Amino acid sequence: MGQPLIPLTPEGTSVSGKTIIITGGNAGLGLEAARQFLILGCSRMVLACRSIARGQEAAASLRADPAIQKANPSAIIDVFELDLDDYHSGVRFVRQVTSSLTELDILLNNGGMASMRYETSTSGHERTMQVNCYTHILISLALLPLLRRTAAARGSPTRITFVGSGTQKTQASLKGALPEDVSALEYFDDPANFSRFRRYADSKLAVNAYTRRLATLAPGEVVVNNLCPGLVQTGLDKNLPGPLKFIMGWVRKTAARTVEEGARTLVFAAAVAGEETNGKFMQQNKVDEGAPFLNGPHAERFVDRLWKETVEDLVKVDAALGEFA
Repeated sequence: MGQPLIPLTPEGTSVSGKTIIITGGNAGLGLEAARQFLILGCSRMVLACRSIARGQEAAASLRADPAIQKANPSAIIDVFELDLDDYHSGVRFVRQVTSSLTELDILLNNGGMASMRYETSTSGHERTMQVNCYTHILISLALLPLLRRTAAARGSPTRITFVGSGTQKTQASLKGALPEDVSALEYFDDPANFSRFRRYADSKLAVNAYTRRLATLAPGEVVVNNLCPGLVQTGLDKNLPGPLKFIMGWVRKTAARTVEEGARTLVFAAAVAGEETNGKFMQQNKVDEGAPFLNGPHAERFVDRLWKETVEDLVKVDAALGEFA
């Protein structure tokens, strides 16, 4: 109903010999993307999960999957702890990755949340922004050297792919310039600026802004893009109030893409789409202009401020990231 069919992943697509990390890899789109990558030959899959127990259950389900057993029985599937609500968990995660992996081909920043309540993260920021944006930027910057080394060894670009959303185009609250007397992070942290119907879209607009700046750090070495999988039959609505959760459940059941189809958009952006998608937002497997705000008169200033102030915040927990200021 209203969503174009996502074609099958092109025949011949292969991630043979590659190492892939998927945040939020224990359920929904993340788990299905992991399954598809493993069928395509991924040699090592890391599921980055808040719960090790649930991650191990997901890993066991992948190992038992008949299609994976047939196509890629020797694949290594690991589970690393990552709580996107907490910067310090992100730092520990990066340390585990850099001590355990010698190469990294794809970092798929899939983990996320949607909530209609204002809540504060463990790291002190508004929770939706923390989970969907800030900790992902921390691990992306901290793992950039590993991605660059892998690109040099492969002789081809590696990837950072974010799962974004087309809601940034119509539902985000930002329409004009941010106040100059408050930082971008303070603006999003202020409960007065929290809209329960718009915060998820705001976070995905920010993801698009971060993608644009990340893409300038290692062009030709690391392709950075973000994509909207469309409306998909996932558990994203679990934090919504009961009546709205019921409504969204009905909408997803009757109009949404299957998880298998939705995950194909993640695989396409991370393993099929070319360097022309660096710094770009994608819908229906095609480059899309994204939020009008990010193409308007206030865009450059917003992106600059958001980037600078985020890196300044990250340096408090990982001083090495100061080089990206």
